Amino acid sequence: MKRSEINGAIRWAENLLAGANIRLPRFAYWSMDEWRAHRDEISAIRTVMQGWDITDFGSGDFPRIGAVLFTVRNGSLTAPGVGSPYAEKYILLREGQRLPIHYHASKTEDIINRGGGVMSMRLYNRLPDGGVDRESDVEVWSDGLKLTVKPGEELLVTRGNSVRLTPFMYHLFGAQEGQGDLIVGEVSAVNDDNTDNYFAEPVSRFADIEEDEPICHPLCNEYDKLWKE
Repeated sequence: MKRSEINGAIRWAENLLAGANIRLPRFAYWSMDEWRAHRDEISAIRTVMQGWDITDFGSGDFPRIGAVLFTVRNGSLTAPGVGSPYAEKYILLREGQRLPIHYHASKTEDIINRGGGVMSMRLYNRLPDGGVDRESDVEVWSDGLKLTVKPGEELLVTRGNSVRLTPFMYHLFGAQEGQGDLIVGEVSAVNDDNTDNYFAEPVSRFADIEEDEPICHPLCNEYDKLWKE
């Protein structure tokens, strides 16, 4: 992705959240100068990777595959006591945009439609060899109700509703076409994006970035830039 795309995506996300009267933590809005001024105070933020995360998952097709994410709070699997013992994110999706199919081995997460359009989700079980089970039904909890869905069946999640994704459950979700942009909330166990994402598509978790303009806000995996500049 180009840095200009990332900066533009952050501005779009800020406007989408503001339109829903959602405000992020103070550091979400810091300029690069403010980040540098606070760089000796952000060890916890840096360790647990709070902050902006814009990715096309290496697809090169950001309008279709990818998301703008913001980790509001998180902990660490390797540094107990740092951060919080749980995680919370916002996931902002343009109409028609989706995440790639993947599962987590450690994390249980509630995926919540916080506002905007309709969330389209598809679920699969995991085969013993790690592949996608396209034959067996999937049992999943949605706000205290147990649902059974066919593998790959479209599950529509309207505003205020959620789906609980458990370890080894393959899932993909996005903003349904024709229903507008989408604000998704994620409440989960501690999140480790470096080690706990297993994709069934040829993608990568973080984007490669072409620096075609200055950084507006650093991403959660590039705080080291604050020490180098």
